[in-house]
Amino acid sequence: MRIEDGFQQVPPAETHPYMDDTVLPSLLKRLLPSSVLREVEPDLVRFGNDVNTTIRALGASHRVGPPQLLQYDQWGRRVDILQTSEGWKDLKAVAQREGFPAIFYERTYGEHSRVYGFAKMLLMLPDSHEVFCPLSMTDGTARVIELVGTPEMKRDVFPRLVSRDPGAAFTSGQWMTERPGGSDVSQTETTASPDGSPKYASGSLGTQYTLDGFKWFSSATTVTSPLPSPARASAVKAPSTSNNIYIHRLKNKIGTHTLPTAELSLDGTRAYMIGPPDQGIKNITPVLNITRVYSALASVSSLRRCLTVAPCTPPCADLRPRGPALLQDRHCTPPTLPASMAECGVATASEAARLRMLTPVAKAFAAEKACAGMEDAMTALGGAGYMEENGFGRLIRDGLVEKIWEGTTTVLSLDVARAVRDPSVLDSYIQWAKDIMAALPRPLHSSLHKSYALLTSALAELQVVYKPPIAPLVPRPALMLIGHVTAGLYLLEHAVWAYNSREEGWATDVEVCRRWIAEGGAGDAWRS
Repeated sequence: MRIEDGFQQVPPAETHPYMDDTVLPSLLKRLLPSSVLREVEPDLVRFGNDVNTTIRALGASHRVGPPQLLQYDQWGRRVDILQTSEGWKDLKAVAQREGFPAIFYERTYGEHSRVYGFAKMLLMLPDSHEVFCPLSMTDGTARVIELVGTPEMKRDVFPRLVSRDPGAAFTSGQWMTERPGGSDVSQTETTASPDGSPKYASGSLGTQYTLDGFKWFSSATTVTSPLPSPARASAVKAPSTSNNIYIHRLKNKIGTHTLPTAELSLDGTRAYMIGPPDQGIKNITPVLNITRVYSALASVSSLRRCLTVAPCTPPCADLRPRGPALLQDRHCTPPTLPASMAECGVATASEAARLRMLTPVAKAFAAEKACAGMEDAMTALGGAGYMEENGFGRLIRDGLVEKIWEGTTTVLSLDVARAVRDPSVLDSYIQWAKDIMAALPRPLHSSLHKSYALLTSALAELQVVYKPPIAPLVPRPALMLIGHVTAGLYLLEHAVWAYNSREEGWATDVEVCRRWIAEGGAGDAWRS
């Protein structure tokens, strides 16, 4: 039999990443004012078309590949030339032109700018080949300089960090990881010494220092304005061009192959202090928080992409007329609106406390759930799902890093435990949850009575498990419980809105909420 004869497999139909999404348009309809949605939706539709055509083509296998390091030239001189693939550079340039991270600092839509920007980012992330790794840290660095940078940094560096012009834009990296303690900066060996030489005594960007140390895992090695983390000092900004920064070797990673990650020596590297001395962790916190939200979005978007490729089986299909989607795709909404509200100065104390608690939860929970979900989606295609051409392999490999960078699930669970040492943090979360549950319309009580009872029990359990002293084995399962409960609360909030607004498919929103809480693992998380 010829290959053209007999049964012919039909590839998955191409879907529009915004218009064919079963969740995102209705979510934005609820979160954004109607005037804002009318302005941004055409851009999302246009950008979705670009993702399916030109942007995906830029990431074709013949255009992207691992970076190459040339350490010495033919004369034996140290040159440390790091070359990335043309496709990767093109993808980063597209992202910058499209407003990442410019949208977040232009603030055209005020506190709704991050909701719009992150929704737009969600469309491109699976096809981005990790260019949002350096862009996320660029976003965080811009926020640090906006908050505590010197006037010169705000004048000369900040505009280039948030520029839409790839030729002028700076990128930044967060060089924290070292050999003694990983990302535990309390074990950092890098030192920052005041540079009192006449040449550098009065720097153009502020107080100058000389760095000496070894960075064990520097993501985004090609950045132009990294933020190394020296011991017992504040955050520092180090121009990376011809600045005594030496690449020891590139990391041979399981995934994120196109992203340059290296071991670096800092040997007399010139740097500028950002913010007051001895407050480095406090000053660099915006980078951690912002990159964790990016990480959560990366996990959700990768799972979302896998689900558009894999066929849906009847037990887990969402039967909306707009097309099937696994219910598992609807479980995590990163806290983008509270983050944007905090940046614009309009968040209440309760919202800021909830943001502090939920940012590490969103990052960890999304990573844990997405990796398992992508594997399930791959197996839905059988042997065809195991082929590299469909992208499952790359997305799964790249998705694994979200469990590690910016804090493993265990590290993040300890961060949550630290956050709730302030009783007002957990109190504000509990009150927010009760307000959402109190808004449940009476006609929905019969459908969601079991889910309501489970949420009530889980909230009571959280108040017990986080009472000091917290047992050593509690934080990780407690974080997963918060993740399940919070996802359920967001689904409940959306279902109530859809019902009250009589949105098309409101009954599906209610059913998704019921299944997630009663059948989707929340009960198991509570019992653990």
